[in-house]
Amino acid sequence: MIIFQNVVKKMFPDRLYVAIRWLLALTFIYAGITKLVDPQSFAVIIDAYGLIPESWVMPVAVLLPLAEVVAGAGLIRDIRGSLSAITGLLLLFMAILGYGIRMGLDVDCGCFGPEDPEGLAYAGIRPALYRDMVMMLAVIYLYGWRVSRCGSGISSKKYLIRGE
Repeated sequence: MIIFQNVVKKMFPDRLYVAIRWLLALTFIYAGITKLVDPQSFAVIIDAYGLIPESWVMPVAVLLPLAEVVAGAGLIRDIRGSLSAITGLLLLFMAILGYGIRMGLDVDCGCFGPEDPEGLAYAGIRPALYRDMVMMLAVIYLYGWRVSRCGSGISSKKYLIRGE
């Protein structure tokens, strides 16, 4: 059993956990802030998908980026539930992008706000879906690290503070 635990700990190093957690968190914070700077432009992108009533577009254009910033900040501090929030947001984004691909939409993904070079070039939503899949792999790694160290995927604060 001890050999297995050592192998698992080597598969999930502490420094890599912190680096991935911070990278993922900063990505969400950056994406949220760029959309909050110009919610009107983000609202236009949301409306292009045609998934929600027009009266909901502006509130969603403000609340969704706010949720990204809060979840990202929570992940930096390793607050309980923040990784679950990031997971939920990623699943939502992947579902919307998948819908857009299925419907043949040629729209900006809206991922990093109106000044996003990918959005300006209209590179398509398929690359954004692939990027989200990579971020989901990072989330799975974070959950794996937590389970290997803490016995659950909830939070790592106690482990990192105790330094076991």
